[in-house]
Amino acid sequence: MRPLKAVISIDAMAHNLRVAREAALGAKLFAVVKANAYGHGLSRAARGLAAADGFAVLTLEEAANLRLMGVKAPVLLLEGPFHADELAICAELDVWPVIHQARQLDWLARHAPRRPLQVFLKFDSGMHRLGFPLSAFGATVERALAMEAIAGVSLMTHFAQADEEAGWGWQSEPFLALAGPTGLPWSVANSAAILRMAGLQGDWARPGIMLYGASPFVDRPAARFGLRPAMTLQSEIIAVQRVRRGEGLGYGLAFRAERDLRVGIVACGYADGYPRHAPTGTPVQVGGALTRTLGRVSMDMLCVDLETLPAAGVGTPVVLWGEGLPVDDVARAAGTISYELLCALAPRVPVHEADAESAIYGDPAGRV
Repeated sequence: MRPLKAVISIDAMAHNLRVAREAALGAKLFAVVKANAYGHGLSRAARGLAAADGFAVLTLEEAANLRLMGVKAPVLLLEGPFHADELAICAELDVWPVIHQARQLDWLARHAPRRPLQVFLKFDSGMHRLGFPLSAFGATVERALAMEAIAGVSLMTHFAQADEEAGWGWQSEPFLALAGPTGLPWSVANSAAILRMAGLQGDWARPGIMLYGASPFVDRPAARFGLRPAMTLQSEIIAVQRVRRGEGLGYGLAFRAERDLRVGIVACGYADGYPRHAPTGTPVQVGGALTRTLGRVSMDMLCVDLETLPAAGVGTPVVLWGEGLPVDDVARAAGTISYELLCALAPRVPVHEADAESAIYGDPAGRV
């Protein structure tokens, strides 16, 4: 078998949820498990994050899978219904839709499901992505509270710069000035906000990336918050080459050796989800020691520098990211973010659970 595999730690997810709960200062937690739980597998996340107060998903398929797995907790549908007929499914599954535009309220008025729904009204406080304008706050809340199809209303917004120096005040202050007097439950905090914003967690917080052991910040490592990586992508050296000074390596010979080098060939490439645009110098762990990638990433392989690792050879273990090598470091070197790397794990990569013997191949829902 090809030596590449992703190892997922259920215990790490449970640990990271405890970190989120401590930081959330009493707020209930929607564990965000969209995008196949950020590449970790929906069923594994359902077990690792079982202590969450609820789960947040993107699609009704994800919501239905959670219910089939026995999840009884509230499930929040982050983009709400895309069509009117989905309201009946929300009622059947007891899913709480986010309502972010007037036509969704129109659907509720014209196609009331068989039982009223709990809804989250989303307001645009400055990100300009989804949400009712704050100028329509009063009328929107009043309309929703009067609708027979709605059993209860909570309020939410989403921050554009909670992970940056600009922060959140320019969004939170106008939103809370309107939301506070209503007495309705509210939610504003994603991972960055949970870790930075003591006292502004609201009734519900929505941790995402932190649950999987990565940092929402460019300049603050996950370990600083006590987070543990939930995914380790690991492989082995499958061949060793000698490259002399001045010789090229890989497609396009884009890398030219500045000195004589021993080069390890690793069974992992962009078809597995490793970023093709990762440049020479991207960190990689070989036999427990840090080294660098060399040249262009191929579809099925990449090259690493073994010149300072004389003991490394065919069969030496390699960590592409995870335990011993934060995914945030690899993402930063590749000019992207950890979210993208984790979500891009390819279906062909076998997935093992830590301390388990079985492997799961190519199941987009992550079912076991």
